[in-house]
Amino acid sequence: MISLLCLLILPVKADAFGWGYKKSNGDQPPDVGMYGPLIQKYDGFYVDPSGDKEVYLTFDNGYEEGYTASVLDVLKEKKVPATFFITGHYIKSAEDLVKRMVDEGHIVGNHSWHHPDFTEVSRQKMKEELDRVEQAVADLTDQEEMLYMRPPRGTFNANTLEWTREMGYIHAFWSIAFVDWNTNQQKGWQYAYRSVMDQVHPGAVILLHTVSKDNAEALERMIDGMRKEGYEFKSLDHLMMKRMLPKGIYQF
Repeated sequence: MISLLCLLILPVKADAFGWGYKKSNGDQPPDVGMYGPLIQKYDGFYVDPSGDKEVYLTFDNGYEEGYTASVLDVLKEKKVPATFFITGHYIKSAEDLVKRMVDEGHIVGNHSWHHPDFTEVSRQKMKEELDRVEQAVADLTDQEEMLYMRPPRGTFNANTLEWTREMGYIHAFWSIAFVDWNTNQQKGWQYAYRSVMDQVHPGAVILLHTVSKDNAEALERMIDGMRKEGYEFKSLDHLMMKRMLPKGIYQF
């Protein structure tokens, strides 16, 4: 009993990992090595492996820099669904934008209240972080529940994957990203555009940060560019529905 209580109360850091991958050449998903089987074991995902030319647009929102409204304008005009992973700070500082995300049909995902490294906190602390975000969004919008969770800082281990699954969450990683969050080192919309287009592949889960001026200016061109290459934009709920189809149709 003592050892069990220690496991539940004390912070645990066992084989912590930081999500990353080796970029692929051409239009294939990246190589994630041992991470793939590990997150699949706990029902997480980073890509849609079906081979369909469908992509999934996701954003991380830790704080507001003035560009999210523009991002939402583009998504509305282009009729593109997205998932926004938000923190407690974002909820408190940008209530109107959170409401708009839900009102316009987007999914709001959980990025924790304080953005801690989950591999360094207890199960109870993790639950408090996630519960607080989910309840705050439910109080603010018509979205009553959350299914998707993106780990703060991209850190995870077997414990955090198992705990969040037990809490009813699905870990949502990504297969396309680039250094876009440093607001003091923006390189122009062309850089953002090429950073995404050079990595795009069937089933891509794309991670962008809305604090990026470059992303806001490049988003419309990214959408048009991917559609020109034959890609369709889908929501993460679409990906989950595909995972529920009988085995033999989709094996993931």
